Amino acid sequence: MSLEDKIRQLPTSPGVYLMRDGKGEIIYVGKARNLRQRVRTYFGATGDGRYHVKFLVAKVVDIEVMLTDTEKEALLLENTLIKQHHPRYNLDLKDDKTYFSLRLDPREEFPRFSIVRKVPRDGARYFGPYSSASAAREVLRQITRMFPLRHYPLKACKARKRPCLYHQIGQCSAPCHGLISAADYAALVEGAALFLEGKGKQLVAEFKRRMAQAAESLRYEEAARWRNLLRSIEVTVEKQKVVMRDGGDSDVVGYFRDGKRLEVALLFIRGGVLIGSRLFSLTWELDDAEGVASFLHQFYGGEAFIPAEILLPLEIEEAGALAELMGEARGKKVIIVRPQRGVKRELVEMAGKNAAAALRERDEATASAEAVLEELRQRLHLARIPQRIECYDISTIQGRHSVGSGVVFSGGRADKARYRRYRIRDVQGQDDFAMMAEVFSRRFREEKVAKEGLPDLVVVDGGIGQLNAALEIVTGLGLAGRFDLVSLAKSRTERDAESATISKSDERVFLPGRKNPVVLRQNSAPLLLLAAIRDEAHRFAIGYHRTLRGKEGVASGIEQIPGIGAKRRTALLKHFGSLQRLKEASVEEIAGVAGMNRAVAATVFAGLHGEDPPND
Repeated sequence: MSLEDKIRQLPTSPGVYLMRDGKGEIIYVGKARNLRQRVRTYFGATGDGRYHVKFLVAKVVDIEVMLTDTEKEALLLENTLIKQHHPRYNLDLKDDKTYFSLRLDPREEFPRFSIVRKVPRDGARYFGPYSSASAAREVLRQITRMFPLRHYPLKACKARKRPCLYHQIGQCSAPCHGLISAADYAALVEGAALFLEGKGKQLVAEFKRRMAQAAESLRYEEAARWRNLLRSIEVTVEKQKVVMRDGGDSDVVGYFRDGKRLEVALLFIRGGVLIGSRLFSLTWELDDAEGVASFLHQFYGGEAFIPAEILLPLEIEEAGALAELMGEARGKKVIIVRPQRGVKRELVEMAGKNAAAALRERDEATASAEAVLEELRQRLHLARIPQRIECYDISTIQGRHSVGSGVVFSGGRADKARYRRYRIRDVQGQDDFAMMAEVFSRRFREEKVAKEGLPDLVVVDGGIGQLNAALEIVTGLGLAGRFDLVSLAKSRTERDAESATISKSDERVFLPGRKNPVVLRQNSAPLLLLAAIRDEAHRFAIGYHRTLRGKEGVASGIEQIPGIGAKRRTALLKHFGSLQRLKEASVEEIAGVAGMNRAVAATVFAGLHGEDPPND
């Protein structure tokens, strides 16, 4: 049967269609409310005239369909098949960015906020999302300044003989020591929730009422507390720009298309206030509406917060089915709509402008980076444009916890997925040359090179001595001439003894076989790029070294507790990561670690807090 005949005989029911090429590989998976009608749009005489659709159709030699009872089932099946087969022409949303939310469980005794990555349906209240942990921490810091809620697990707080430092600086009301009533603490919790939901006016009115009530009852100290809260809240509320008067939670979608490139912008509105945005740079070769629908399904099919309303710049066929699926995941109704007028339409247009500006800025940044790399090639006489630059650093204190770091910059930008950490295994004592030799031998061993490839340029921190040492290592590995190698010497502070003048020398770049350094213009883009790579390698090494020292602190703290062996010590170390975190944990949290039980957890808790172990 010819492809044309097969299309003519397709059913008109909902389902999924799989397009295969001459090799039998699935190159596109789509879903449809009406399979025959949808597939005909690709192959009809007046079909889609865009070049990329024609290119797809020219490759299709067979179409397979899978029927479903509903359009919602077709969406689910399509998503499953895309994840299974990764077709060439389907959208691939590689969103590895972690979103953070604030969690508040009202069922706890004296609830507190915590920062979490996932938003399960567990009865707690979640606020966000925030695009980074630092953004979430900043919001939490702002909240605790206004609403003095507890910071630590309640059992850890009650185990203390006196309130913590946060109480002393006015950022904790110390419910663990009975310094605030349950009712007043509950009012603080509800106030913080209203603030995060953008209900500032309602919050101010409630706190004014409480202040007046306390003053009338001659409780002047309590009235002063509400007055101070009001002042800090009113200042913050004034800075917030309300964009939607209904005070709801919405995500606004905008996009811009340039050939195969699709830039999507998301604006996050919580409580009527614009709290943040997110950009996605995608490759998409088919219909705009299909691309937006695929984006929505993949993005909200993960762990992203699902708002009550999603505003779109265009109509999508599967809006109803998508809204139904999202509503089931959210536990409440979700509306997907294309606004026609008013503020919501203006927000969609603003999101579209953000997407267009982002694509334009990305093009300009790419062009600028290419120019910088070309200038670097010319000034340092490199064999090729350094599209991939690697830099390595060693961090050690008197030969203890020695580590190496390797950072990668691709196209002039940090490529963090390729960063590597190396714990020095074979070198004892302070021998930086031997440590670097160990790092290089592990990075450039044959199987690693086959898997990850070679860089265009390797940067070494230091002067001509460090460069010659690195060159000796590279030559010994049989890699001489396979990539360029340079060293970057930090600027030095020099003092003229006669005039007492302090001056700073330029940063210098050393090349193999050349005694005198290349002095790039200070603050020039090529030099700033090299310095950024070197500093990033140093930061990454120091961070790893600090982590290992912190783990040693946990281990030594646990070792002092009788009855805790190596296995349990390792389990506690992996779970909590720092001694401070372990000290803040409750007995139940410690007991939840693999290999622990409640009796041992109680012993650990007592040992960490200077108490006598419990009697059996």
